[in-house]
Amino acid sequence: MKFLKFLLVGIFFGILLVKSEAVSWYRIYEMFRFQSFHMYGIIGTAITSGILFLQLSKKGLIKSVKGADIFVPKKENGFIRYIVGGTIFGFGWALIGACPGPMYVLLGTGVWSMLIVIASAILGTFIYGLLKNKLPH
Repeated sequence: MKFLKFLLVGIFFGILLVKSEAVSWYRIYEMFRFQSFHMYGIIGTAITSGILFLQLSKKGLIKSVKGADIFVPKKENGFIRYIVGGTIFGFGWALIGACPGPMYVLLGTGVWSMLIVIASAILGTFIYGLLKNKLPH
């Protein structure tokens, strides 16, 4: 029962993604071909919301679920790793037609091939965890 609110928010988010066509392969294809503003509008709204809520939390106006201040640690400088990581992420997104969040939504809508994608993402994460200390960061 403790996690029911998170389940409900997840279901609502999934419905929102499906209704806004953010999980549509066609919409993602349009975005990567620069043919439509649809996905850029959704992503831009998400970035703007993230910036707004992060700034509000830094000022202490938004607290965690337990009422504590939200602390975001400083990131190390590393321009190249972000470019390389973002490029790999973008290639995977273009190849699969979905970023990590909508993979589960697509599975929920009956796209059973997403099981392969989710299993591969979990395997890739596991392999990264094993190799993390040996990779240049």
